[in-house]
Amino acid sequence: MATQSQAMVAPTDAELLQAQADLWRHSLYYLTSMSLKCAVELHIPTAIHKLGGATSLPDLIAALSLPPAKLPFLRRMMRLLVTSGIFVTDSNAEVETYRLNPLSWLLVEGVEAENHTYQKYYVLGTNSRHYVEAAMTLADWFKKDLAPPVPSPFEELHGVPILDERTPLLDKELDMMVQEGVAAHDNLAMGTVIRECHDLFKGVKSLTDCCAGHGTTATTAIIKAYPDIKCTVLDLPKAIEKAPAHGAINYVAGDMFKFIPPAQVVMLKVVLHFYSDEDCVKILQQCRKAIPPREQGGKVIIIEIVMGHYMGPIMYEAQLLMDMLMMVNTRGRQRDENDWRDIFVKAGFTDYKIVKKIGARGIIEVYP
Repeated sequence: MATQSQAMVAPTDAELLQAQADLWRHSLYYLTSMSLKCAVELHIPTAIHKLGGATSLPDLIAALSLPPAKLPFLRRMMRLLVTSGIFVTDSNAEVETYRLNPLSWLLVEGVEAENHTYQKYYVLGTNSRHYVEAAMTLADWFKKDLAPPVPSPFEELHGVPILDERTPLLDKELDMMVQEGVAAHDNLAMGTVIRECHDLFKGVKSLTDCCAGHGTTATTAIIKAYPDIKCTVLDLPKAIEKAPAHGAINYVAGDMFKFIPPAQVVMLKVVLHFYSDEDCVKILQQCRKAIPPREQGGKVIIIEIVMGHYMGPIMYEAQLLMDMLMMVNTRGRQRDENDWRDIFVKAGFTDYKIVKKIGARGIIEVYP
């Protein structure tokens, strides 16, 4: 029996006016992203920081060495960025003043603080021409009957995958931005993880951190908190070559699809979302080979987004956008708890536990 169609009730005038405003917002959100990119390229967060954390618009124009005639245009852009939650303004002050908030604080260069990881290249990479061009091909990409494994729109358009040894052939600056952006993104909030998950590394004697060669902030934080842990970092040769020297870290150049240095614990921090489910299973099978039985403390620590409504609609929207970022630019994806469970079972693990959900990410222990 055919499903009976239900005609939509005609919207009221108020609903149509709201719908029009919503359509404007969704169609023009790219201008918020481009304004954020502009603010980063002009070093506006750093300038505000150097001016004492708050500044008037004329002082900001002078600090940035911008033409005075651009002041009214900068005011319009800053107004949008304030409304979008990127800066804060003192609306009751006699002089219009702009201040940093936690978001723009992450975009200040040169801050020496445990929880500060400079996010400039994450913004520039995700808003780069190559990323935007790939997103603009989505409709055409959906129409193509591509043979599996299906390439991402980025790979289909540009001819090379992102985060690949061939990426520099496409654009060396893009490759640098993506590498630096991924490192900054990966290392953000490791201190919070250590503080919030007290038992995560308790009693651990050895740990292999996979794909951390280019950004060892996480590994260094673990060693600082737990100096008795013997830490090994596994990554591809080009990443190991650029890794900062550290006497307490043993660097190994290799491929996690083929071999992972044995340790009591293997950690995959913000790694698996770049890969398909099939590749995740292969990686985790290598992890299982590298660790001892659960009775001897063997486990895999995974720090990844666990999609769901548990943190409210704004955080869930951020997770969905991160999933779209993966779909457009990689063969990977973000996953909910059921997705993770399926992968763990296929890789041969017997149990898992979500230790804690911190922000958009979950801290997962997986047991052999």
